[in-house]
Amino acid sequence: MRFIDTPLQGIILIELDVYEDCRGCFLELYHSDRYGIAGLSARFVQDNFAKSVYGALRGLHYQLRHPQGKLVTAMVGTIFDVVVDIRQDSSSFGQWYGVELSAENKRQVYIPPGFAHGYCVLSETASVMYKCTDFYVPGDERGIIWNDPEVNVSWPISAPLLSAKDQMYGTLAQTGPQLSGSAEGA
Repeated sequence: MRFIDTPLQGIILIELDVYEDCRGCFLELYHSDRYGIAGLSARFVQDNFAKSVYGALRGLHYQLRHPQGKLVTAMVGTIFDVVVDIRQDSSSFGQWYGVELSAENKRQVYIPPGFAHGYCVLSETASVMYKCTDFYVPGDERGIIWNDPEVNVSWPISAPLLSAKDQMYGTLAQTGPQLSGSAEGA
């Protein structure tokens, strides 16, 4: 298992150990002791699962008063996973990082509280699982429009399938108060 730092402080790319033979493969998706040794001692309280079709874009979401850290894994298919730093006091405020996660490359990404998160589906379908460090609070959910020109994410699709809610989000500059705090929490 490898834990790889990314250009945004706190965002960790994880390459899992995979054991394969003629029957298929086995891997650990999460082991609290191993992740803790690597500095990821987050306490996860909720697991989420989403299945989406090609071109679906979910995000960019965050919670204002109940920020969630997330551990994201593509169980089936391929996604382009994106995080945006929304911590006002961060030197990388407004910057984004994207990585391809797939069932084939067996990578995960850890996203601490303080980041907006989203992904688009690059395969026919994709099934995504993510562990969260806080519960989903519907009235606390916020978002940034996927094509915010200031954030300027280089999405690998140009005409995504969006939910009605995701179509209504404004830009990062329009969303109002953002999070403050370190990459470890807000």
